[in-house]
Amino acid sequence: MEVQAFAKLNLTLDVLSKRPDGYHDLRMIMQSVTLADRLTLEETGAGEVRVRTDLHFLPTGEKNLAAQAALRYWQARGEGPRGLDIAIQKRIPVCAGMGGGSSDAAAVLRALNDRDGAPFSREELARIGEQVGADVPYCVLGGTALAEGKGEALTPLPDLPRCWAVVCKPEFSISTPELFARIDSVRLRRRPDTRGAVEALEAGDLVGVARRLYNVFEDVLPDRQRARVFDLKNLLIGCGALGASMSGTGPTVFGLFDREDPAREAHDRLSQESRETFLCQTV
Repeated sequence: MEVQAFAKLNLTLDVLSKRPDGYHDLRMIMQSVTLADRLTLEETGAGEVRVRTDLHFLPTGEKNLAAQAALRYWQARGEGPRGLDIAIQKRIPVCAGMGGGSSDAAAVLRALNDRDGAPFSREELARIGEQVGADVPYCVLGGTALAEGKGEALTPLPDLPRCWAVVCKPEFSISTPELFARIDSVRLRRRPDTRGAVEALEAGDLVGVARRLYNVFEDVLPDRQRARVFDLKNLLIGCGALGASMSGTGPTVFGLFDREDPAREAHDRLSQESRETFLCQTV
């Protein structure tokens, strides 16, 4: 079995409050893009789930979200583990705020479900994915969606008008727990206009959506990292992007374009800034 695992972008991201369980209530608009990992699944009959990737530092076995997804799927079916080899060809940057591991897990759920004749609906499959990670339910469904709660409460939205996205991951990492701790300790100066973005989607207004791109985590980045993110956003806008923002807890920055030529020019320009720069389209 072969399946693609699409990356996600956050068109908006707002942190509303901290929950008693330690998680945070979020409100965000998620969007799939064509940048994708490719997974190959092979049943072995050995009763063991093995994962291998082309990145040596990623976990194998049950520590990998893809393996956890397979185990949760069989558990939901009332079955014991089957033998499965999962090979992942990574293209989505790691620790980039683009849902790479969650998307791989979702791809495994979809592949196994299709292999078995679709015993679960996509909504049921998303609920299984919630046991693996908060972003997995969205990655199961994909497309354009409003995500609330921890990210598992999903409302499908009208498709974002087809457009180009230039995605650039700077060559540094950001600590997600540190960013959440920072956001708990400050009063946010600005929040995204998520309602306005939803209305723009309903109207098929790409420019209206792009003007409302915003992520509250940008305000709490450490100074040097914030400056780098803002530099990349300004570069994208200068190259003709309709809007630019950071995805997830970063550090990936992206811009939306309504035409291919300026998007390609922006891709070529940002490729000089980071080797992990990609040109893709919305799904």
